[in-house]
Amino acid sequence: MQILKNILYSAFALPFLFNLNIPANSTEKEVKVYSGRHYNTDRNVYKKFSEETGIKVRLIEAAGISLIERLAREGKNSQADLILLVDAARITNAAKLGLLQSIDSKTLENDVPIGLKDPNKEWYALTRRVRVMVANPKVVDVSKINDYADLADPSLKGKVCLRNRKSPYNQSLVANQIINKGEEVTKNWLNGMISNVSKPFFPGDISLVRAVSKRKCGVAIVNHYYVARMLAGVNGRRDALYAKKTTVLTPNPAHVNISAGGLARYAQNKNEAIKLLEYLASPKGSKGLAAPTFEHPLKEVNQNPIVKDFGEFSPDKVTVEELGSNNSKAIKLMKDAGWD
Repeated sequence: MQILKNILYSAFALPFLFNLNIPANSTEKEVKVYSGRHYNTDRNVYKKFSEETGIKVRLIEAAGISLIERLAREGKNSQADLILLVDAARITNAAKLGLLQSIDSKTLENDVPIGLKDPNKEWYALTRRVRVMVANPKVVDVSKINDYADLADPSLKGKVCLRNRKSPYNQSLVANQIINKGEEVTKNWLNGMISNVSKPFFPGDISLVRAVSKRKCGVAIVNHYYVARMLAGVNGRRDALYAKKTTVLTPNPAHVNISAGGLARYAQNKNEAIKLLEYLASPKGSKGLAAPTFEHPLKEVNQNPIVKDFGEFSPDKVTVEELGSNNSKAIKLMKDAGWD
């Protein structure tokens, strides 16, 4: 069985290793990464890390929830050294399940801002994502939509479209509202917004932008970088044209989510994993991850003209830890409001 596991692991990992161009005189040190980030541009950052340190990077990519389930299933037999996940709930849940371990690193403590790291030092943010609204000015009056709360206004009946309840991004947004405004206000907001929804609920943010562009609804909630990628033509000319028909509306203050990394509980290459995490969270590493994906680095905004055109944003005071701790409460309120 172990031989089979090794074969399966290599089938995922080795194709990436062959593209790293590790110097011939490099050491045999390595770090095995389970990543819920799915961007080919991340590999350029890993390649630079390997060239600078001689540490090989073995990479397995899968959906975040699948990675968490895999780690729990593998237990002490897991080969993971470093875990990268998107969304506050997923990284905090990984910590709650005992899948991570504490890291003693002054570098990480200095490079990652307060509120974007675990008080127990089990995970650290790497990039930031802003939850914005995207609207079609031919369907709704964009001047009257300034905050997530505005989506509960009766004037938007049948004009709101949303991603389904399973989306961790939406779960974190609701958790954010619970912390900022209290459970009762959030409950009323959800009831009002869901009553305005043009159903069915959508499977992803890109499909929401398309729906708004096609006037299937007037306004939706998405992560900012999805719109930016569409505008940049990453998804093709048709999606770029769709996105151009919409207007991005950023609440002030705005709900900010993250992608983050943590040291696997049973990491066999602990020192190498910490070095990679430090590299990814450094100003150079964070920018290397965020710039090509249109996310925001940890300490500055993405300088791409498309993202800058969305306008400035001010993160609210909610910490990532608070988002994770209120996740189950958020899911219950969403379900009670009829958010399928």
